[in-house]
Amino acid sequence: MGNSDSKLNFRKAVIQLTTKTQPVEATEDAFWDQFWADTTITVQDVFALVPAAEIRAVREESPSNLATLCYKAVEKLVQGAESGCPTDREKQVILNCTRILSRILPYIFEDQDWRGFFWSTVPGAGHAGTDELDDDDGARPLAESLLLAIADLLFCPDFTVHSHRRGPDSVENMQSLDSCEYIWEAGVGFAQSPPLNYIHDLNRAELLRLLLTCFSEAMYLPPSPDNSVLNPWVTFFCSTENRHALPLFTSLLNVVCAYDPVGYGIPYNHLLFADYREQLVEQAVQILIVTLEHDGGLPRPAASSSSMEELENAGPENLFVNYLSRIHREEDFDFVLKGLARLLTNPLAQTYLPHSTKKIQFHQELLVLFWKLCDFNKKFLFFVLKSSDVLDVLVPILYYLNDARADQSRVGLMHIGVFILLLLSGERNFGVRLNKPYSLHVPMDIPVFTGTHADLLIVVFHKIITTGHQRLQPLFDCLLTIIVNVSPYLKSLSMVAANKLLHLLEAFSTTWFLFSTIQNHHLVFFLLEAFNNIIQYQFDGNCNLVYAIIRKRNVFHQLANLPSDPATIQKALQRKKKSPDVISRTSSQETVSMEGSHPAVPAEPGTLKTSLVAIPGIDKLTEKSQVSEDGTMVSIPKVDSPGTVHSNQSAAAGSSDTESNSGRDNEMFSWCYQDVFYTEAEMERRRLSSASSTSLWTPTPEWILSWKCKLPLQTIMRLLQVLVPQVEKICIDKGLTDESEILKFLQHGTLVGLLPVPHPILIRKYQANAGTATWFRTYMWGVVYLRNVDPPIWYDTDVRLFEIQRM
Repeated sequence: MGNSDSKLNFRKAVIQLTTKTQPVEATEDAFWDQFWADTTITVQDVFALVPAAEIRAVREESPSNLATLCYKAVEKLVQGAESGCPTDREKQVILNCTRILSRILPYIFEDQDWRGFFWSTVPGAGHAGTDELDDDDGARPLAESLLLAIADLLFCPDFTVHSHRRGPDSVENMQSLDSCEYIWEAGVGFAQSPPLNYIHDLNRAELLRLLLTCFSEAMYLPPSPDNSVLNPWVTFFCSTENRHALPLFTSLLNVVCAYDPVGYGIPYNHLLFADYREQLVEQAVQILIVTLEHDGGLPRPAASSSSMEELENAGPENLFVNYLSRIHREEDFDFVLKGLARLLTNPLAQTYLPHSTKKIQFHQELLVLFWKLCDFNKKFLFFVLKSSDVLDVLVPILYYLNDARADQSRVGLMHIGVFILLLLSGERNFGVRLNKPYSLHVPMDIPVFTGTHADLLIVVFHKIITTGHQRLQPLFDCLLTIIVNVSPYLKSLSMVAANKLLHLLEAFSTTWFLFSTIQNHHLVFFLLEAFNNIIQYQFDGNCNLVYAIIRKRNVFHQLANLPSDPATIQKALQRKKKSPDVISRTSSQETVSMEGSHPAVPAEPGTLKTSLVAIPGIDKLTEKSQVSEDGTMVSIPKVDSPGTVHSNQSAAAGSSDTESNSGRDNEMFSWCYQDVFYTEAEMERRRLSSASSTSLWTPTPEWILSWKCKLPLQTIMRLLQVLVPQVEKICIDKGLTDESEILKFLQHGTLVGLLPVPHPILIRKYQANAGTATWFRTYMWGVVYLRNVDPPIWYDTDVRLFEIQRM
């Protein structure tokens, strides 16, 4: 039968289904078989021939027909999983049922009354009728039958995996098959790489698409701060009920980490051969990030009575999370890290032949996977930081951050990149690794410099803060926290990076910026802390920074003598009304950008984006640890630290908490996180209203004095006191205007015994909490939604987890 006949017959069946007002019995196979038996239709055909309006009409007007269609399609998958689909016709039926279910499920999920349907037992379903006494195989809920069938079919010889049959007559029994021998790709825990078979890749991708659709029920529930509500589809699929959990987890991870999009290094290779593996890799990484979501990194409640009881209350163990956290062999870590670094670096690969290498599009999913690896498997995190391989992940992240800084549709990508760097910066080794010289020439729209990876990080962060869009302001605290965390270990900053840091201080310490919101002064505290760390712990190699501090010494003197009289406050606020710009973008000597780089551009009009929930403030995102003399870290209980705002003015800013015990980082942005979750439109309204309530808040002399006296200026003032006269003397004596002589003098200078006693190093380590867990869930499903456009699985359905917005 030709393809057009197939489409015609299929369309006829759909019309019959929507027009039949009487229920069609499940036993009328002649009617139901029209949907899958004799057709060869693609998934795109199914989406075109089954319009949304008709699915909804059947759901409302003849619900029993929709229920029977789902039940019959699942039944076919269960039969295929039992028989192993020996014939081509059976294989085709399986694929057709897979496509139809992928089309229908979102419309089941969007209707609250239907959500329980797949979890109810259908009379006569499963094996219920066969043997009254066989309780174990009692009628399973439809969802469980469906998930187990998909798992079986993903290891079906000659359909999704290579057959291991010895002779033409031997048959592989699906029930006794050991799927650990059929893992899809060599890598973690599996040594053989099966030959590539694009038909198997295509069939796996179809089944994984259906699996992802099953898991997507999460998109139809509004964001909730209660993370104990688990996705029942994921919970069941990743439980011991699924006998293929281990081989499937291993197959997904290995397929992703072994993938090389460049393909044997031949230019234009990807134009000659359709890359079926890429589609499979995309589906695999999306399944991984969605299944690895549960109980993600949340601290378990303290045991109330016995540890046994705690184990019982701990909720079902997600096997994918369990397996991920137990990977431990060095060669496995190496395989995973090298694979992820290769894929993350792929879009940066610069060749002289346009379009000669294939560029992958799934870097956001890879970043979430990398995050989950570091979060669930601390041994992996330490492995990453043990060698300079961490820089192979850092450079692409900085590239993406710099590239997306002007594009509001990529604000989620900015957040995940910064979160990863915040997590890494909590470990001493990360700061140490940054001292490696940066010699790569990835074309980036940043000033040309010669220096280390630390210089690259600072230059990119400066670019984000001074030329990014407004919505990135909540990330400023995170960016500066990362710089403070690594500062005690930075051996030698370049002149370019040193000037960028001083430009930030200059911009953040203008009176109009300091007085315009209740928390802007925190940014100055962070920068001073970073300078103090470098001067106290790394003075010897940092003559560029010391020179920059001497040149800009007036900024420090102005801070020390910051006026707090009402007239100055008024003047600063008038200035703010004139230019509400975030940061003065002048006075940073902008130099030529790197050759071959493209400027960061805003989103194209019409770009779709999904909304995100607010991120917690920096004090909720991190906990302070002190580095003791032997290098170990001790966490510090939260108490007052410099810059804490007392007095009732904090309450006027609408902050949720009394601020006395929350530390100076409290309430970074008053709308940022108050244990309530908002859509972006709502957040925008809150921001405007908090702007008006902030306009009720006005800076007072008392408020300014409350934090001004805590500015940590002693070390820098002492340094200036000692070095400025010496530098001036050299200039007068030698008639110098040449900075190289001064740098040479500073290089050999010493301040031993002249500076205050070094302060202990404070590190703010990332800590997981309910707010970040909800942020990740929303971001991750938003990425999955936007990336699945062909076919558009969820498009135009009533998604509740986020809003879809057009730029």
